[in-house]
Amino acid sequence: MGIVGMPNIGKSFFFNALTNSNVPSENYPFCTIEPWEARAKVQDSRIDKLVEIYRPKEMLSAFLTVIDIAGLVKGASAGAGLGNNFLANIKSVDGIFHLVRAFESTTIEHVEGTVDPLRDMEIIHLELRLKDTEIIEKLLESKKKETKRLFSSSKMSAQDKLKMKELEWLKKILHHLTEKNLCVRQNVEVWSEEEVTYINSLHLLTAKPCIFLINMSTEEYLKKNNVYFKNIQNWVNTNYPGDQCIPYSGIFEAELSVFDEQEEKDMYMEEVAKEFKVKTESATSTLNEIVLAGYNALNLIYYFTCGPQQVRCWTVQKNTKAPQAAAVIHTDFEKSFILAEVIKYGDLIQEGCEENVKTAGKILQKGKDYLVQDGDIIHFKIAQKKK
Repeated sequence: MGIVGMPNIGKSFFFNALTNSNVPSENYPFCTIEPWEARAKVQDSRIDKLVEIYRPKEMLSAFLTVIDIAGLVKGASAGAGLGNNFLANIKSVDGIFHLVRAFESTTIEHVEGTVDPLRDMEIIHLELRLKDTEIIEKLLESKKKETKRLFSSSKMSAQDKLKMKELEWLKKILHHLTEKNLCVRQNVEVWSEEEVTYINSLHLLTAKPCIFLINMSTEEYLKKNNVYFKNIQNWVNTNYPGDQCIPYSGIFEAELSVFDEQEEKDMYMEEVAKEFKVKTESATSTLNEIVLAGYNALNLIYYFTCGPQQVRCWTVQKNTKAPQAAAVIHTDFEKSFILAEVIKYGDLIQEGCEENVKTAGKILQKGKDYLVQDGDIIHFKIAQKKK
């Protein structure tokens, strides 16, 4: 997931808190030039339960790779503020955390002079749309040259027919971006399954899944009374129905992240709750919710492998079949796959240990067509190579 937004809105603060990193975060535009990359650990109580049951020597959680991308400004698609470089960085990610500034400050300047979240969101999405338009126009020009001879051809091969289809798809995408002034993710019902597959192959900026993170002051976050939040939510619901809009406070998360031990974090959250006169449960971090939202936006799940040596999460796309899920552990496992022995997490917790699950007849033997489910505990049986 790439962190996208205007300069001076707290992107590097967010990146540091989410990934426990220490990238520069200063009060001036373009403090970040080159993208920073780190991993955010997924907190999951199921892993803790599995560690209790298997008592392994090692535990490896799932993680989400997060990239801190420099701020975009008005005119970025035309090169303003090194915009072309920054937009190229967005193209390389699978999804977007769109961070929106919704806090006032006399010390942190805004590149547009005032705090206006809706204006900022419109600027970002206009710049992404304009860049996509440029990409599609170049592709369309190239495709027209490629298919010019086909218009007079009486016979076309399957490959030629596909090229003609792609030409029509590019025209349709360009019409969507320019005549309708829409991003690719808007009005998704206009795209057929074939068109969606083609669009995904182009890695367009406005086709990427997006989660909106609304950066508030500590007090507004705790009291859930940010003056901008409702209008932002309405904008997201109107333009991108189904996209998540998550309240977040960079200052609160940054202060919380300096504590290493959970006991210290709990004490700090209690103090903050008392200071702002809110219930203790209101003074909790939202970072893991954001990581899980990123996972869901990218259509990711993970399964577990468990034993006395290691409890580990393995990340796959939803609807991944068992042999392809095995290949995440080792590429040879896909070709050598025999079957997957699957234990449902709920069954393991109910029975207490793997042996009891086996006695209860709840270990499932699944073949090549089995779609791996989130939280499955799997042991793969693999054919041994002949010597």
